[in-house]
Amino acid sequence: MKTSTSLPPVRPTSTGPLVALGLLALIWGYNWVVMKLAMQYVGPLDFAALRGVLGALLLFGLLWVFGAPLKPQYVVKTIFLGLLQTAAFVGLISWALNIGAAGKSAVLGYTMPFWVIVFGWPFLPDRLRGWQWPAAGLILFGLVLVLELWAGSTDMTSSLLALGAGIAWGISVIVFKTMPIESRNDLLSVTAWQMIFGVLPLVVIAWLTDERPIEWSGYFIGALAYNAIGGMAIAPLLWLYILQRLPATISGLNALAVPIVGVIAAWIQLGERPSLAEGAGMLLILSGLALLTSTQRNVQP
Repeated sequence: MKTSTSLPPVRPTSTGPLVALGLLALIWGYNWVVMKLAMQYVGPLDFAALRGVLGALLLFGLLWVFGAPLKPQYVVKTIFLGLLQTAAFVGLISWALNIGAAGKSAVLGYTMPFWVIVFGWPFLPDRLRGWQWPAAGLILFGLVLVLELWAGSTDMTSSLLALGAGIAWGISVIVFKTMPIESRNDLLSVTAWQMIFGVLPLVVIAWLTDERPIEWSGYFIGALAYNAIGGMAIAPLLWLYILQRLPATISGLNALAVPIVGVIAAWIQLGERPSLAEGAGMLLILSGLALLTSTQRNVQP
């Protein structure tokens, strides 16, 4: 028998979603360092596939625990959500981190709110207006500085991969916001099934790709557990929960807090020091995202 817990209206300042927002920032923010270090022991596609498979298993365990429906709903949109949010984002980020810096990848991957507005205007009310235009200009100028197109940087490929991941994630947000999720169990079901639909292509690609043998060290096992439990099971559920329960102004803070945590953690633990242009570009991107978020209408998504 299907049980359905309707989602009651929640005020934007409700404690639960705000705690979820802070926890998500810590989990995803520090994970940029965890993933970068894990690349010493595994190929990027193998890592993406492994963390996706384990995350999917954990999510379906939660479906069983909470009595959520096992049958997929909104199948077509959930497939697109999985291909974008899991396959594209996770795969591209793993690839970017394998060859590039963690802090820069975090900032570029979290340009997602900008791409939501760029690609979502035919479907969503989130369109550029007023001060959002100069905010978009700051982000674009920041991207030029971070990419350092004039320098022919060897880090260019990594930067473009991370930027592509941010675009894929932004489009996945547009897809999710068009889905009529009515209960917490529906939300959990969609989260689990999008993971399945997204991890399948990752597994196939990893199987067909010749990568270095996996070194099952203590750190790698711990990093895999951190990603599967925190990054791939708990965090996506927190993220979709936040999207539903907080207005865009507040939920968009996630796009600022996570890369800031990532940059600081990479600076301290990995010794990453951005160049002058990269540092200025990161500040411009984060400033533009802050302005973009603060000027969004205070409405429920």
